[in-house]
Order: sequence, then C-alpha cells, then structure tokens
Amino acid sequence: LNEKEMEVLFAKDFKNERISQVRDIFLFSCLTGLAYIDTQQLTTQNINIGLDGNKWIFTKRQKTKTTSNIPLLPQAEKIIEKYQNNPICINNDRLLPVLSNQKMNAYLKEIADICGVEKDLTYHIARHTFATTITLSNGVSIESVSKMLGHKSIRTTQHYAKILDKKVSEDMFLL
Repeated sequence: LNEKEMEVLFAKDFKNERISQVRDIFLFSCLTGLAYIDTQQLTTQNINIGLDGNKWIFTKRQKTKTTSNIPLLPQAEKIIEKYQNNPICINNDRLLPVLSNQKMNAYLKEIADICGVEKDLTYHIARHTFATTITLSNGVSIESVSKMLGHKSIRTTQHYAKILDKKVSEDMFLL
C-alpha cells in the first residue's frame, strides 16, 4: 500500500467492530512488518524497552527462527493500547485479537472494497507495505529493514522491497 491508501484505512470509521479490528491488526503489521503468525503469537512479554529508551517488539520469527527486533511506532503502540482490555487478548495472553488467516483475508477484501483500495488486499501485503512505504521510502537502510523483517539474507529483502522510483529520484537529487 502507498501512503494515501494507508491514510484512507486509518481514517475510515467502520460501523462493524470486527472489520475495524481486522483493519487495526492489518495496519499494525504494516507498521511493524510482522507476518500473520508472528502477529498472532505476540504477548505483552514481547514488548520491552530498547537501547534507545523506547518500546520495541522483541520476537523470533516462526518461519525462520531468526530474531526480529522492531521499534514500536506511535501508531502501532496506539493499536496495542486499544486492545489491552479485550477479553480475547486477556484470556489467550495475546497482544491483539487476531482471527484466523482465512477470516482476516476475507475481511481485508471487504475493507479494500469499502475504502476504494483497488488492490487484492491480503495479510501478506502488510510486510511489503512495511518494507516499501514505511521504511525504505523513508530512508531506512535495507540492512535495517532486513534485520527488522527477520530475513537471513539481504537478498530476500531486496525481493520484497522493490526499490521505489520516488526513492531513486530522491537519491539522485542528492547528487
């Protein structure tokens, strides 16, 4: 997703609580780069203070078993706070009330339609959004993005993060 599409999702006031919840959790992954399973398994124990004195997510990726440490952006922190008293989160010792991947993806298609996002919205799009729109296009190095995504090789990150024309233009402008 690009910045405008993310803004539309953030701003949309859904009357249906379930759809609103799916939107929030999807945006959380856009802001953290976490895969579905890694988001689903997050607990309060995964949130700690980093070297910089701010809140970070400290986790291990299910897929690769590699460490993934991610600074928590203010918007992501607000999403966590919104669900801290959610009964599902409390009963299951989870940070967010994540539905099954199949249900999440079904609701995401509905969300895209409602918001006029003309993309096939699936949960995995969140990782791509984090790699491109959130990090690389804002000057975060590919090495840092690779580390936050928990990739074993920077080549995997390069595959995700197709370098944006905007970034190329900005880099060339510096010359």
